[in-house]
Amino acid sequence: VLGIDKVTVVGHSLGGGVAAQLAYQHPTRVERLALVASGGVAPEVSPFLRLASTPLADVFLPLLKVPPIRLGAMGGIELLRRSGTAIGRDAEELSRVLDSLPDVATRGAFSRTLRSVVDWRGQVVTMLDRSYLAEAMPVLLIWGAHDAVIPVAHAQIAHDLMPGSQLEVFADAGHFPHHQDPERFVELLNAFIATTDPVKFDSKRWRRLLREGREGAELD
Repeated sequence: VLGIDKVTVVGHSLGGGVAAQLAYQHPTRVERLALVASGGVAPEVSPFLRLASTPLADVFLPLLKVPPIRLGAMGGIELLRRSGTAIGRDAEELSRVLDSLPDVATRGAFSRTLRSVVDWRGQVVTMLDRSYLAEAMPVLLIWGAHDAVIPVAHAQIAHDLMPGSQLEVFADAGHFPHHQDPERFVELLNAFIATTDPVKFDSKRWRRLLREGREGAELD
């Protein structure tokens, strides 16, 4: 629609998994990939998201529109903010999420999207089983060292399984490093684009990778 054929794709959290999937499914469209606190690496995820993916959430989330419960939830988030804990670093963003959930349409979209990738066990969809497809593509990984939603350990797992990827960890950030230090984030992203060459799609190599899997990538 915009007349743009190829792009550098940036995805945060669930959007990171979506960005990776876009790179795998439409390799002629994606030049580079930047994943920020990305989902889809390993099962570990915030207990809140596990709980929110269960049928119990259908009972409790609508209660957030009840003023006393809403006020209590917001008060709990404020306590988290003041606690100095990892999840407290993201209190402002969490309050925005809670503020939107009483809306029926928003809550439905949140629940459907979450349940497509998370259940009581944690994340059930992984992008790493196809990560070899992006091994010729420039990849930037950005994470917060105090991420209480998706552990920073996932950053190292993704980095190890995506040879040539760049990893940047924001020492003071939680799950939203681009909010914690937006200037550094934009600087890193611009430098990543300026210092890497966009991947050139090779249809023969792509067919071989799809046939042979990770072994085909290792042959390169």
